[in-house]
Amino acid sequence: MIAISIWKELEGSILDIGGGGDGIISRVYGQNVTAIDNRQEELDEVPDNCTKLCMDARSLAFPDEAFNHATFFFSLLYMDADTQQQAIAEAVRVLKPGGSVTIWDADVVSAYPEPFLIELDIDVNGEKVHTTYGIVKLDGAQNANAFLGMCKTAGLTLRVREENGISFRLTFEK
Repeated sequence: MIAISIWKELEGSILDIGGGGDGIISRVYGQNVTAIDNRQEELDEVPDNCTKLCMDARSLAFPDEAFNHATFFFSLLYMDADTQQQAIAEAVRVLKPGGSVTIWDADVVSAYPEPFLIELDIDVNGEKVHTTYGIVKLDGAQNANAFLGMCKTAGLTLRVREENGISFRLTFEK
């Protein structure tokens, strides 16, 4: 069980990529959030306090420099490496200069043949959310270093790196 706390600390517009399901970022930032997910049923579970759009993270339908921040809350876990790189590059494209990208995700050694599962207790601005994220896929291995490389390639500069051996949070600036 991993404990994560998310408190309101960002100002301005936020693009939450893969923001369906538990809608963790929209629970904190509400109307400042545009949550996108490629599955409508995931968006249907998110509280109606934000903008929700069914969209492919590899090809965002937003103009350049449209958002102050972009977030990936355990959503890169569900993408293959090529899709991860494309989604990060698109997030950077729609990010205003000086904006941030924050990634919360898991270190995954293997997700096949046994599934990878991570159980989280999340303090969402004082609200408690218990959830489990999991995958089964051959190419499921990932870690913070892989995302550091992708984000550097996309033109981002690392500002915060927090790791606990199972999960991590990385914050970058454009």
